[in-house]
Amino acid sequence: MNKVKHLALLCTAIAMMCFTSSVRADEGMWTLYNLPDAAFRQMQAEGFSLPQSKLFADDDAIGRAVVNFGGFCSGVVVSPDGLVFTNHHCGFEAIRSHSTVEHDYMLNGFCSQSFEEELPNENLFVGFMVSQEDITHRMDSLGIFSMTLDKQQELIDSVEDEENKRVKAVDSTLRAEVKPFYEGNKYYLTVYQDFTDVRLVFTVPKSMGKFGGETDNWMWPRQTCDFSVFRIYCDPVSGRPAKYSKDNVPYHPKKWAKVSLDGYKNGDFAMTMGYPGSTERYLSSYGIRQMRDAVHEPRIKVRGIRQEIMLRHMRADEAVRIKYDSKYAQSSNYWKNAIGMNKCIDSIGIIEMKQRHEDMVRNYIDTTGYLKGKLNFPVMYHLYQSNYDLQRTMTFFSETMYRGSEVTARALRYALGMEVKGLQKKKNRQYVEFDDNTDTWDEATEKEILVALLKNYRESVEKRWIPDFYNTIDTKFGGDYEAYVNEIFANSILMKKGAKIYFLKDKTDKDLGIQMSNDLSAILSELRIEMDSIGDCIALQERYLCDAKIRMEQDLPHYSDANFTLRLSYGQVGGYDLGGKDSGFYTSAESIVDKMKLGDEKTAPKGKYNFEYFAEPVMHELMSAKDFGPYTDRNTGKMHLCFLTNNDITGGNSGSPMFDGKGNLIGLAFDGNWDSLSADIFFDKKLARCIGVDIRYVIYLMDKWGKEERLLREMGVR
Repeated sequence: MNKVKHLALLCTAIAMMCFTSSVRADEGMWTLYNLPDAAFRQMQAEGFSLPQSKLFADDDAIGRAVVNFGGFCSGVVVSPDGLVFTNHHCGFEAIRSHSTVEHDYMLNGFCSQSFEEELPNENLFVGFMVSQEDITHRMDSLGIFSMTLDKQQELIDSVEDEENKRVKAVDSTLRAEVKPFYEGNKYYLTVYQDFTDVRLVFTVPKSMGKFGGETDNWMWPRQTCDFSVFRIYCDPVSGRPAKYSKDNVPYHPKKWAKVSLDGYKNGDFAMTMGYPGSTERYLSSYGIRQMRDAVHEPRIKVRGIRQEIMLRHMRADEAVRIKYDSKYAQSSNYWKNAIGMNKCIDSIGIIEMKQRHEDMVRNYIDTTGYLKGKLNFPVMYHLYQSNYDLQRTMTFFSETMYRGSEVTARALRYALGMEVKGLQKKKNRQYVEFDDNTDTWDEATEKEILVALLKNYRESVEKRWIPDFYNTIDTKFGGDYEAYVNEIFANSILMKKGAKIYFLKDKTDKDLGIQMSNDLSAILSELRIEMDSIGDCIALQERYLCDAKIRMEQDLPHYSDANFTLRLSYGQVGGYDLGGKDSGFYTSAESIVDKMKLGDEKTAPKGKYNFEYFAEPVMHELMSAKDFGPYTDRNTGKMHLCFLTNNDITGGNSGSPMFDGKGNLIGLAFDGNWDSLSADIFFDKKLARCIGVDIRYVIYLMDKWGKEERLLREMGVR
């Protein structure tokens, strides 16, 4: 190598040291089966005292107690009888589904006093990871790296089917899953065991489980007691997963987490384990700009309109509130996330930071020749330019039509294909039908949402992406959106309870709902065709960029972006600097009592009343106790409610157990702070924090409010 090239490489290395100086081993969502030695040594240096095999390899390893909760959250087994802790907001839909105006478990909480009183939940499961392995070489030999994205997915599905047959031949309760890692540069095979009989055991009232509501969401300080309790049931003979049966018995796991009342100090080791959903930290500067302007901005606009209508109807009618509590929470969570992330992208200067890093990668390619002729930044720029308007339109379409209203959601389900019922040999007797879900939506609310979103969609996208049914609104209804929507609710077969839609028998060409379905399908198909033609090329360039970054930094450990597979993150308990003011690393009982006063119109100062700080009188009393007994922190002499760590988390980590250096359970992760909202694309160790509910707060309410002596004995905390 000549001196010029050597000097260039040296400059690149020095620059990379500067760029990665803040990227210590504490950043990272690490897979457990192949945790890098450097990461584990750092864990030990910070206070983890168990052997590495106790993370996942051994039968009694910590990771064996961590579960995928429902395919959207995380949880942890905390007793020898299969008791599971997760977040209150993770249990939202299960709690809501059992709630009525007469027995409102969402509002008032639920305390079972025996196994017989625990409530089964349709379509809820918990999954344990059994094993994981790298199968990149196998996928490479099958040609995956030369395929389009569609063909890659077909191959993944094929290998997954093959692996499912293999594992089920050994144990019918196992499930295999193949997923891409490192932007598709690697592929891992993961085997799970899923339990489908999961029952609701305990939940606090919404006033505590969602204390602070949207006001406090993504904020610090927090006082939310965000937890709910479920139990895994199994076959009484084999002890293996089984469909719900009244004869099923509590599951006896090999491993459960030990609940600790010992607490923590500032600077103590802390570790989360769970199923983070999605991050994009290898994403290019062009991709981040598109995310900010073509994904987040449209999402913020559409969800803001929908949520205002939902909240107004929810506050006016308790029955409507029960139906929409879960929907509103899910929608508003990522609405506020998008707002915060866009602010962080601009305030931190993430796009410019990525551009500087891409200059280093470009220089590395020029000096080493690695991926030269493959990774092409000007090409990537033009691809994203061509894709921008398409992505923006797709976001408006998805937020308006997929997620907007019950009508458009049904129209798209019908268009994209549903389960065919009836006689298979007689096509004129075949039909589809929608399940009766009238207990999950309100007609007046849905009508107002649909009218508002249809108007907004028309104003927000180019004319060529307006579905043909808008012409019907103009011509047949004189531009009256309300009349059009009323007609669909009154007469469309899509909205008829129990209606069967026959393929050959029914004449649906004049049905406005079916027309909407056809028109939405046509727009979606055209959008997908144009986006797919660019998407394959963008994905290839992003894969090359990830590959080049890892090769350039090959002396550093690297983790893959989150993809809802089991990961651990580690760090320390501690606060952060709020513009020269210490955030503090925990909240205490006094702070929630102060906020509760703002939730009472009689005690709130003028202009300070906030209904999201409401709490029942019994909660005022419990949190005002002069002595919290064994739940008092030995170091501060206070009852801790929530606490901060610098653990690396994202959506999907909700309900993740938080462990101390001995592997004891000290809390449940449930949120991040406002300054962490850019963490999906850039982890800022100085500002990003994980917010957890202290396990002592959890046990205190189970004890003093729930009177759950049986559960406390079961967990061994008596």
